[in-house]
Amino acid sequence: MLTAASAGEIRKASAEDAPLLADALARAFQDDPGWSHLLPQASDRTRRLRLFFETELPGVALPHGLVWTTDEVVGAAVWMPPDAWRVPVTATLREAPPMVRVFGRHLPLALRSRLRMEGRHPRKPPHWYLVFMGVVPEWQGRGLGTALMLPGLEALDAAGMPAYLEASTPRSRALYARNGFAVTGEFNLPSGGPPLWQMWREPAS
Repeated sequence: MLTAASAGEIRKASAEDAPLLADALARAFQDDPGWSHLLPQASDRTRRLRLFFETELPGVALPHGLVWTTDEVVGAAVWMPPDAWRVPVTATLREAPPMVRVFGRHLPLALRSRLRMEGRHPRKPPHWYLVFMGVVPEWQGRGLGTALMLPGLEALDAAGMPAYLEASTPRSRALYARNGFAVTGEFNLPSGGPPLWQMWREPAS
């Protein structure tokens, strides 16, 4: 499956892609309301996000999930399998030093936000979790987000598995709705944070 010519073919990411994936996702989320709440200093938000994804992708997402990107690594869809969406205590402890560098004095807010998201996450039935899906700004609005999601959605449909995610903007919520997700709930991040929309997708028959 091909996207626009210079973006390249949609493919599974590998551990070697982690630095470029981290950069692409950092740029994709640099103006996201949720990340702006957790990292309010705009001047260094992208740098801090890059460090976050450099830690999160090799430590949790790439070993345990399924990550789709493009040949040019201009975006990513990061899926976590059933029962792997909760970050283990061991991983949290291992990530503590870099997360202090990412969030600084906002680390307690980041931890409370993660706990709120985990508390709202549905326990049953078993499902895959689209934990991150982002495209660099210059490629947004060209259908690349749908292209990145499609291999995962097709695999879930073939396996008869549902999917779950949280949308952080009305634009992303509309994108997910076009791909079969429906809003099932809404909650705000702590300390007066922005809303997240919980969305669920049943497998296509």
